[in-house]
Amino acid sequence: MTLTDNIKSYIDKSVLCWLATSSADNIPNVSPKEIFNYYNDDTIIIANIASPQSVNNIKANPNICLSFIDILIQKGYQIRGHAKIITSSDDAFLAMHQYLSKMTDGQFPFSSIIVITPIHAKPIIAPRYVIFPDTTEAEQVKSAKKMYRL
Repeated sequence: MTLTDNIKSYIDKSVLCWLATSSADNIPNVSPKEIFNYYNDDTIIIANIASPQSVNNIKANPNICLSFIDILIQKGYQIRGHAKIITSSDDAFLAMHQYLSKMTDGQFPFSSIIVITPIHAKPIIAPRYVIFPDTTEAEQVKSAKKMYRL
C-alpha cells in the first residue's frame, strides 16, 4: 500500500500516534508513540524510546494497527499492517535513525526502530462530522479548542 499525500499530511499534523500490538497469546497492548513519521511512500517508522511490550509483541506477532489524528480537526487515519524491529546492526538503521533524530533534537535516545509496512488504511473522523454533516473543519477546531480549553 502506498501512503497518499493526505495520509502523510495527517502524520505531519499529529502529535502522537497509538500503536496497537498483540502478544503471541493474543493479549492486546496499545501505547502512544511521540517520535514517528513516514519514511517513504510505503513505510512508517517509530523511534522505540521506551516500548518493551510493543517490541516483544511485534517479535511474536507482526500484525499491528496504528492510529493518528489531528486533535483539533479530529480527522486522521487508522493503518493496519506488519511491523518489524530494526537495530543498529541493520543496514537501514543509520538513515532511519538520523531521520527520526532530527525530530527529537537529540533529547530522546533510542536504539531500535519500529518499521511498519502498511497494508490497509481507513480514515478516522469525529462523530460530529457524521451526525452533523454540514460541520466544517473550522467549526470542529473551534469546538475542540473550547473542549480542550485552548
